[in-house]
Amino acid sequence: MKKIKVIIADDIRILRQGLKVILEQDDEIEVVAIAENGRDAFEKCKVYQPDVVVMDMRMPDYDGAYGINAIKEQLVGIKVLVLTTFDDELTIEKAIESGADGYILKEMEDDKVIAAVKNVYDGVSVFGNSVYEVMRKNLQKSNQMSVAKQKVDDIFSEKELRVIQLVAQGFDNKEIASEICMAEGSVRNMISKILDKLELKDRTQLAVYAVKHGLD
Repeated sequence: MKKIKVIIADDIRILRQGLKVILEQDDEIEVVAIAENGRDAFEKCKVYQPDVVVMDMRMPDYDGAYGINAIKEQLVGIKVLVLTTFDDELTIEKAIESGADGYILKEMEDDKVIAAVKNVYDGVSVFGNSVYEVMRKNLQKSNQMSVAKQKVDDIFSEKELRVIQLVAQGFDNKEIASEICMAEGSVRNMISKILDKLELKDRTQLAVYAVKHGLD
């Protein structure tokens, strides 16, 4: 059985070790390395080629945003899940703009942290409830994207709008297929077409778009 390879990045040693113990309770997860800051995480990603990096945001010298940017720009296919104590607008916005695939808080229960790692690995964007609310309030105040000048009803079909809504709510392709009675492959193709239409890179950006335009 292939295990999900994880690197943990946190500047507090006891938290790194504690999270390693928590994650490795699950037989499908293996922590291959731990890092002290964003740069250390990036360097170790080049060596260990993990599937997921669990990244704190505020660390000395090189913070989480540095690490996320470096990983996303120079390494292909590695997911980054932010795990931090901070849910303020600035920190959340910084993480998302850097390319984070998910953002949860350290107060979450152990099983939910494990589930978040697995979901991010599977390509599902994960945001904690309080984080999601901050995103909603912040993005609703921001300037609309150029495509938003058109009515969304003119851009998307009813089924496409429903798919966008389900992506924003964290549904994976199989769950979306079940919800709207389509084949999983058809859902995958529809999401690809939606991303192309909006000139977005991935499901995380699509989820942000949905929140920003009230489609969630």
